[in-house]
Amino acid sequence: MRYSMKRATVLILILLVITPVLGHAFAAGSTGFGVAGQQPEAQPPKPVDEYVPVSQLPPQDQLPSAPLLVTAYSFVWLALFGYLVSVAQRLSKVQREVERLESDMKRSTRA
Repeated sequence: MRYSMKRATVLILILLVITPVLGHAFAAGSTGFGVAGQQPEAQPPKPVDEYVPVSQLPPQDQLPSAPLLVTAYSFVWLALFGYLVSVAQRLSKVQREVERLESDMKRSTRA
């Protein structure tokens, strides 16, 4: 039982570390993590003081919060999964305890 809990904890920690990286890569539209010969990004454009429709923005500026959104949703799902695993383990421990108590009661009534 302890081994599976440790394995689940390690898996959750790995996913928490990898998720922001993947979220940023998908949001930026990249296809990899540093392709050889890739050109460095150009200087960011100067800030605009007036309203600019999203359709007129460059692609990299259209969803600046996408990595944070992906990270937040991933964190919530992982926390929910971790909670469910925790509840399932505690429930199985209680079930084993109830079965043990039932068997003890049966043994004590026979004697």
